[in-house]
Amino acid sequence: MSKSCLITGKKTISGFHVSHSNVHAKRKMYANLSKRSLKNPATGRMVTITISMRGLRTLKKWDREGKSYDLAQLKKEAGMIG
Repeated sequence: MSKSCLITGKKTISGFHVSHSNVHAKRKMYANLSKRSLKNPATGRMVTITISMRGLRTLKKWDREGKSYDLAQLKKEAGMIG
């Protein structure tokens, strides 16, 4: 499973745990990602993608607004980049 969102591009970032005494310890902050099977509106087929919860909300908004998008094409472009 890829570690970045197909729609928003969210991914793991690094930071610090900071204690009361101001001691810094490295940590990772993970995006809220899940693997989902969604219906591609361009073709009507099911496509399995890794998407953040914010990305799901964005897709819902795009559907409401009537914006056309192709999940398979987005997935292919993300595979070439990442």
